[in-house]
Amino acid sequence: MTKKLLTLLFFLGTFFLHSQGLVWKTSMTDAVATSMEQKRPLFIFFTIAGAPTKLQNEIFNTPDFVVWARDNVVLVKLDLSDTTISDAEKEQNVSLKGALGVDELPQACLTIATVRKTKTTFNLLGRLPYKPITAKAWITEANIMMNPE
Repeated sequence: MTKKLLTLLFFLGTFFLHSQGLVWKTSMTDAVATSMEQKRPLFIFFTIAGAPTKLQNEIFNTPDFVVWARDNVVLVKLDLSDTTISDAEKEQNVSLKGALGVDELPQACLTIATVRKTKTTFNLLGRLPYKPITAKAWITEANIMMNPE
């Protein structure tokens, strides 16, 4: 009986954790405003249709990443193959990808955005490509980029 109850609690806990989930912004304008308001760096995830999903499955969908992201960054997902966004927005996203030196997809970047006189500039803290490591190790790398000593 106890074993069944513990199993049920585990699955319910997992369900509720995923239901809280991650909130990914898809507009850089909204993301930059939120980043400046919350004084948090942007975590920009560049992807494209058909890109490998290991990064999402092994890192982003873990409880450790959900908690870390909620407390430390503003999440931005830029799907460069998204057909629902305007051509101007697509061009802006591709330009940002190039400016941040992202050469393979999917890949994430940590950056700080600043706006002066309606001009947005980005200070790259680091790039986080997929690596076959644990979510905790991946988060440690991100923390080092955000807080270099």
